[in-house]
Amino acid sequence: MNAADWSAILLTAELAVTTTLTLLLVGTPLAWWLARTRTRFKPLWASLVAMPLVLPPSVIGFYLLLLMGPQGPVGQLTQALGLGRLPFTFAGLVVGSVLYSMPFVVQPLQQAFEAIPERTLEAASTLRAGAWDRFFSVALPLARPGLVTACVLGFAHTVGEFGVVLMIGGNIPGATRVLSVAIYDHVEASEYAEAHRLAAFMVAFALLVLVTLYVVNRPRGQAEADR
Repeated sequence: MNAADWSAILLTAELAVTTTLTLLLVGTPLAWWLARTRTRFKPLWASLVAMPLVLPPSVIGFYLLLLMGPQGPVGQLTQALGLGRLPFTFAGLVVGSVLYSMPFVVQPLQQAFEAIPERTLEAASTLRAGAWDRFFSVALPLARPGLVTACVLGFAHTVGEFGVVLMIGGNIPGATRVLSVAIYDHVEASEYAEAHRLAAFMVAFALLVLVTLYVVNRPRGQAEADR
């Protein structure tokens, strides 16, 4: 692999780490709220979070360009704050990746929080544990498998993005050219050997993700029996 390909790999890793950390900060309280709320609008909010699962990446990228462009409300706000324009920058890639990978983090966490017995949280409350204490000392440890799944899926989904990052970031070497775009470039240039090396790396990475999820989520009794 040449220097440009290594640069794309490093940029992809940086994007995936940044996106995953941002998603955990934003998605964890959102998942907790969706798991605990009793509002009748819960299906609507859950559907909005899950929209990237059914929308084409090009549609998401198109509307993000409109929002973050020079005439869009977000673009005008970032320019007024002296932050410049987000499209075709690494920051723009992060914004697009966070929105596109949101359900892959929120849904596993929400399911893990919903699986926590209500009586467990009530017992912690009778021991004078406050809301924050119940969340960090009880809910998060019990939701550990969902948290691990959310981290792995969020990271892996960001690594494999193509449509959204191409529309938001374009193809700027060293700035927005990520791994999936690099593979596309090699195929367009009929450089199939280089494309094959990068694609094989992605296949191995996908297999590692699936094995990790299987190991983390298998029942405890089965894990002990396999030892």
